[in-house]
Amino acid sequence: MSELTEIRWHARAGQGAVTAAKLVAETALSQGRYMQAMPEYGPERTGAPLKAFTRVCDTPIEVHNNIVNPKIVVVLDETLLPIVDVTEGILEGGTVILNSRMDPATARDQLNVSSDITVATVDASGIAMDTIKRDIPNTPIVAALSKVTGVIPVDDLKEHVRESFGSKFSQDVIDANLESVDRAYEEVQSA
Repeated sequence: MSELTEIRWHARAGQGAVTAAKLVAETALSQGRYMQAMPEYGPERTGAPLKAFTRVCDTPIEVHNNIVNPKIVVVLDETLLPIVDVTEGILEGGTVILNSRMDPATARDQLNVSSDITVATVDASGIAMDTIKRDIPNTPIVAALSKVTGVIPVDDLKEHVRESFGSKFSQDVIDANLESVDRAYEEVQSA
């Protein structure tokens, strides 16, 4: 993948979108690729809408601004759909990945996107509650991103989770996150 891949993340503060953006970037870096990850905060309170951005490329990245025309949009909270135009500026042939119990066809109708946009859904919150025991859907949504787009291989993601979480969390928490990756990778659906 030599072309620049730009990802815009939409979430509420506390859902782990900034961590997810960095997880994708750091996994790409561990592959010897170039990356950027940056947040854009509004009011700094739990539950406030926020955006984060990730760029990944095999060559040096020369741009350093927020992403206006993403190839990929990841939405960690479907309650943002009525209040934020999450698909604003998405490139033709792009992909939207939504944390939702909706099937992809229903999500496509809600998002009101053209047929050339891939829409994928995964119940990342449900998976997080089952595995991690907290509604922090970032790790499972990154696994869905891996499966749907191939921007990072899932095995590299899992290795990076082991390494980066190893110094911060217990083995039980690491194992729960790895289980959430496996489940989301298998359960994500796209259309």
